[in-house]
Amino acid sequence: MRVERTVRVESARPNLRSQTLDELTEWAESRGFPAYRGSQIAGWLYNRPLTAVEEMHNLPALLREALLQDFDCSFPAVAKRSDSTDGTTKLLIGLGDAKVVESVIIPRDDRITLCISSQVGCALDCQFCATATLGLQRNLEPGEIVGQVLRAREAAAPSLLTNYVFMGMGEPLANYDRLIRALTLLTARWGLGISPRRITVSTVGLVPQMERLLHDTSVHIAVSLSAARDELRDRLMPINRRYPLAELIGACKRLDLPRRKRITFEYVMLDDVNDTMRDAEELIRLLHGVPAKVNLIPFNPFPGAGFGRSPDERIEAFRERLLASGIHATIRTSRGRDIQAACGQLAAAEAAPA
Repeated sequence: MRVERTVRVESARPNLRSQTLDELTEWAESRGFPAYRGSQIAGWLYNRPLTAVEEMHNLPALLREALLQDFDCSFPAVAKRSDSTDGTTKLLIGLGDAKVVESVIIPRDDRITLCISSQVGCALDCQFCATATLGLQRNLEPGEIVGQVLRAREAAAPSLLTNYVFMGMGEPLANYDRLIRALTLLTARWGLGISPRRITVSTVGLVPQMERLLHDTSVHIAVSLSAARDELRDRLMPINRRYPLAELIGACKRLDLPRRKRITFEYVMLDDVNDTMRDAEELIRLLHGVPAKVNLIPFNPFPGAGFGRSPDERIEAFRERLLASGIHATIRTSRGRDIQAACGQLAAAEAAPA
């Protein structure tokens, strides 16, 4: 099947959809326009469907021309849409330099969750993740992150997205400054107005950035763990060699969490690798004293993966042991496996080489 993609020339100018209200207002005044034009521009960028600058009809022609001169006004395009039999939708998002990322819309019960990418590829080489096979090609800009949300809103219509998780391609905290700006655009009243309580940022455990994230924002945090002893986590997730479990869990204990708020630990269940009762007991000991919720994720295979999926009965036994110890534990239901959209399967097969 031929993939249609909008290709744009990469620009050194700042992207218009990465600008805050204050920056838009300051720019408008510097160009001789009234300050209120900044609010009008922000309204077009963040409170309406994606619209070309040329079509922002209540802005004067001179203002539109100035925007086109001073900013890169491109925005992400949907290069391909794949729909699963379970209602999941995967969007292949084309970027301005012809690279692509994937976003996933996941309906479940009374929720519709958007899984957002933060990088093209990933440098952290987690062994059970398809994105790692791409390596890191580049970070996403704030406007490209926000653009995924706007494109997903179009694709989900007339349904409304209810939750937003940074669990797509890339390590969000390795793109920290752009992530924070994107979160500002997503949560500000003049932006998309999304409550921070509906946003979760997942990390493999970049300890300094984790602490900064909870200081700088009110979003939820999730930690990809997948092993409870260093020897195994070193092999599965090489980041553990930089931030071993004692340092990671120590940081989790120090995090200034609101009362009754838990840290979610994501644990991918790999057959005969990390799914025994010994592993469960080690996890219980590791998380002692941490306000934790454990999300057990059945492994989702991808081409070339060297792991198998733990049997359902073993996953359930693992969960029961955690529950018996007092740890809140759930099993994630895989969605979108038939379109390679489940957790760990995002690889943007049509991506251009680095």
